[in-house]
Amino acid sequence: MKSDQNWVAGLTGGQLQTFRDLYDLFSDKVYNTALSYTQNTVDAEEVTQEVFIRIFQKASQFKGDSTLSTWIYRISVNTSLNFLRKKRRFLFFKTGEAEIDQPDFQHPGVLLENKEEATYLFKTIATLPESQKTAFILSYIEHLPRQEVADIMDLSLKAVESLLQRGKNNLRKKLEKFYPDRRKE
Repeated sequence: MKSDQNWVAGLTGGQLQTFRDLYDLFSDKVYNTALSYTQNTVDAEEVTQEVFIRIFQKASQFKGDSTLSTWIYRISVNTSLNFLRKKRRFLFFKTGEAEIDQPDFQHPGVLLENKEEATYLFKTIATLPESQKTAFILSYIEHLPRQEVADIMDLSLKAVESLLQRGKNNLRKKLEKFYPDRRKE
């Protein structure tokens, strides 16, 4: 197993095999993160490509203050958020409306019997403020440890816990409108 510094040395040295190996190791994680944000496979593929271009271009800027995995997740989150902002600006200039109308998104990891509920859940997650959405996606969809989420978001663990609590409360309020007969947990 390569150390983070070995990965970076290979990337900054222009070793294409190192880049291929890094892509093989992280592409699914990057894609799934992008998919959770964009809720569109074509957009997620575009974001994934952009993330790996940035990793290759910015490898020399990796200082080792975090793990390579954390650094890659941070690039993935920021690239996904920037993509959505650009898409909203483009739509605003084109149509005069800034909202992205998400199609009925079907996450590939969701069981068939849960597709309808998952579609609404992902649409609801997309309405959360960026920081709550990021904490929620990384914690509950990507299943990252809370400390890694805090490192990716460059926040304290307590701040991430607070974002998660507020995000869950916001989701609960919005989902109660969709499922009024469900008991509160």
